[in-house]
Amino acid sequence: MRLVVATCSVDYAGRLTAHLPLATRTLMLKSDGSVLIHSDGGSYKPLNWMSPPCVIDFMEPDDDLAAAGVLELWRVTHSKTADMLAISIFEIHHDSTHELGEDPGLIKDGVEADLQRLSASQIEVYGDGFHLIRREYPTAIGPVDILARDANESVVAIEIKRRGDIDGVEQLTRYLELLNRDTTLAPVSGIFAAQEIKPQARTLAEDRGIRCVVLDLDALRGGETDHDRLF
Repeated sequence: MRLVVATCSVDYAGRLTAHLPLATRTLMLKSDGSVLIHSDGGSYKPLNWMSPPCVIDFMEPDDDLAAAGVLELWRVTHSKTADMLAISIFEIHHDSTHELGEDPGLIKDGVEADLQRLSASQIEVYGDGFHLIRREYPTAIGPVDILARDANESVVAIEIKRRGDIDGVEQLTRYLELLNRDTTLAPVSGIFAAQEIKPQARTLAEDRGIRCVVLDLDALRGGETDHDRLF
């Protein structure tokens, strides 16, 4: 990645036109070909950018631009749309290149797998007298996160999400329709579990007879014992 802090102006031409007047900004040229222009405010979002695939031409300014104080002209052209970003460099304050190497990607904390594992090992979070049948119970349309029995020995299908929305309720509804065709399991009820459940999802779930459970990840981790851990 190349990082340049420069006094510059920027013009964008293509599906829309935009102009950034003369100011000091940070220019990021990434190895994937993208170019991003940042100010010292505005949080993470760049003021303007060009996504790959694109071609960068570093050009000498013509006489008129040179007379106006332009030292370099960067022309960034998108290979598919022909949109163009023209960066006029008036002064460079910093210019460095850094090899960042391969990035492993974002590892999210509290993912659905963690919620599934922890709540299955502490199955009583879903109700007194619950006991686990199995995790990832296979069906013809995909695995049910948890299949359990309640205190009355009735089968319960549990679908787990980080954030519960309507799509998750629909998914659990399809599982329930399929599971209830199995006479060895029916009747099967449902629990929709998540760290956060949207009001629309809760309304739909309750209308379909599905119970909603909000999971507290910190509390689940606090209830984990050494015996529950694989490593």
